Amino acid sequence: MQFDEVITQRRALRSLGKVEITRDLVHSLAQAAGLAASCANNQPWRFVFVFDEKKLKELFESLSPGNYWAKKASLMVAVLTQKELDCVIKEREYFLFDTGMATAHLLLKATDFGLVAHPMAGFSPAKAREVLNIPDEMQLVTLIAVGRRLNAIDPELSEKHREQEPQRPARLKYADFVYFNEYEK
Repeated sequence: MQFDEVITQRRALRSLGKVEITRDLVHSLAQAAGLAASCANNQPWRFVFVFDEKKLKELFESLSPGNYWAKKASLMVAVLTQKELDCVIKEREYFLFDTGMATAHLLLKATDFGLVAHPMAGFSPAKAREVLNIPDEMQLVTLIAVGRRLNAIDPELSEKHREQEPQRPARLKYADFVYFNEYEK
């Protein structure tokens, strides 16, 4: 895909199909994430790629009920970081920003492969931390459900999710987030 097409095709869809997860696929996703910019090249991101069926089932138990659809994912990615891994310049902490940029690279690479990579906030961090053996000093930012992009809407989605799936959610208008030379209220 061309870059503009990848950006346009990237969606947090809920209709996920099974896909074979190989170490080469994981390597490609991780490599794309690892090329993100970061303050002083500190690269504060850490990713746990979960594709073992038993471990996936354990991790699925950490999901909130509204994320039932994510249990069809073939891969879950836990995104971790730590303030001490990145720049802190006066009051500016860069670790979350830099980890977000790496995560965006991962999402776009997954899209380029024809996959859906859907980040989620709806999960129990305590349960996910336990399943993945994440140490206390690491911040668990998000879980990302990854699966094959389906051509049709999954009929097992809730009515609400089936209605939301076909169209991209409304985006801010250019004039609502772009300012020239100074911020305007």
